[in-house]
Amino acid sequence: MASKHAVLSASSAARWIACPPSARLNAAKADTPSEYAAQGTDAHALCEYKLRKALGEKVRDPSKKLATYDSEMEDCAEAYSLFVMGLVSQFREESRDTVVMVEQKVDFSQYVPDGFGTADTLIIAGSTVCIVDYKHGKGIEVAAERNPQMMCYALGCIQMFDGLYDIDSVLMVIFQPRLTNISEFTISKADLLAWADETLVPAAKLAYSGEGEFYAGNHCQFCKVKATCRKRAEYNLELARYDFEMPPTLEDAEVEAVLAKADELTRWATDVKEYALQQAIQGKQWTEWKLVEGRSNRKYTDEAKVAKAVQDAGFEPYEQKLLGITAMTALLGKTKFEELLGSLVMKPQGKPTLVPLSDKRPVMNTAAEDFKEDK
Repeated sequence: MASKHAVLSASSAARWIACPPSARLNAAKADTPSEYAAQGTDAHALCEYKLRKALGEKVRDPSKKLATYDSEMEDCAEAYSLFVMGLVSQFREESRDTVVMVEQKVDFSQYVPDGFGTADTLIIAGSTVCIVDYKHGKGIEVAAERNPQMMCYALGCIQMFDGLYDIDSVLMVIFQPRLTNISEFTISKADLLAWADETLVPAAKLAYSGEGEFYAGNHCQFCKVKATCRKRAEYNLELARYDFEMPPTLEDAEVEAVLAKADELTRWATDVKEYALQQAIQGKQWTEWKLVEGRSNRKYTDEAKVAKAVQDAGFEPYEQKLLGITAMTALLGKTKFEELLGSLVMKPQGKPTLVPLSDKRPVMNTAAEDFKEDK
């Protein structure tokens, strides 16, 4: 991994392309370690080990040194290794000279000042380069289609290897096992370079110099100044013009305008509340708000001693509970699980959810539509 942080990192490209001046504001803020970031780092280390081992390299198992290692991470890393090796086999059938690189550093500074990054897996076969990016998160499904991070990596591959391999197309793949998400997107070298000239380079110049216009949107999610950003506040407070009337008093177009921003408004409000809380914990005195101790539930100080005391009294302190599907799969293995329990597992219909038309899920049939079909 790179030893320094780029002002214009590939991982945050979607944000600084959309909102150039956010780059310098974020660079000035210290990184705040999180449980999710640590989990992602550990998962990548395990994935690297599994894949290098599958490729025949002599490597040490890092699992004992990983702070967040668990059986789910083991399963995800194994699935990643099997998936990538499947891709490698496919490419090797087409080209004997297929090259595989794991945790390959890429340099795209020709397009982005100090631009660098690390691609999880690169496969170069003939005139095609395949970039596979592992995502361990399960909060947001990541798509490969015109993904700025992966397109930056693709530019780095072309900058570094095009002279050797005569690349003319790039296959970008997101592997996100905890959401059962495998997303692929192919782009020609010509289209990629056009995007770099027309979109990436102009945005990078503005972002690196701290210029350009602020713009709020979905890209704000991982911005370090999202809680206090004035542009984001203005963007969300536009809803105030509706005076929060009940939907029956709104026109359909107004209801849809609220729907379009409701999720972002909720996220923004949550971010502001968390920011204010952390400031108070650090000693800030708000004018009309105070820090108090929240409600809490009782808990045992030593579960082993509690269990022994209850058993000594002649009672059973433990409840018997069937393992969940993920834990049961880990216990039995996928093949045995399907053999023993495949016919006993069903997936119930999901709860109705309203999403934009751009969402890839099929439209759900309603009771009203079923009634129409029966008539």
